[in-house]
Order: sequence, then C-alpha cells, then structure tokens
Amino acid sequence: MKEQTFQVSDLNTSEDAEKITQAMLDVWGISQAEASSQHKTVSIRFDERMASSDDFEQAVREAGFNLVSE
Repeated sequence: MKEQTFQVSDLNTSEDAEKITQAMLDVWGISQAEASSQHKTVSIRFDERMASSDDFEQAVREAGFNLVSE
C-alpha cells in the first residue's frame, strides 16, 4: 500500500470534502481517503498495482474539483 496527498484548488466546505472523499473511495484500489477543507487536501491510501494518479485526477474532476498542479 502507498499513501499520497494531493492539493485540491477549490475544496472549500465540509460538504466538498465529503464529496471528494466519496469520489476517491469509489476508485478501484483505494482503501482509505480523507479530504480536508481546512488544508484543501485529499489524502489516500491505495494499492499502486490497481490505481494510478490518472485515476485519482479523473475521480476528482468528475466530482467537480481540480487537483493543484505540482
């Protein structure tokens, strides 16, 4: 298992955080997800053999948000 944290540019409320958390948990291979509106981040724990950063970015976009480019 691998852990990773992403910045989310438009994560402003606890409702936004719940929406992103659920979107990430719907991605195959993610076992844990927690979004923080205070820090504008989403942290996940996943199996890198089953999921990739492209999957995470797509899930966030489909939920109506954007990851901050590094």
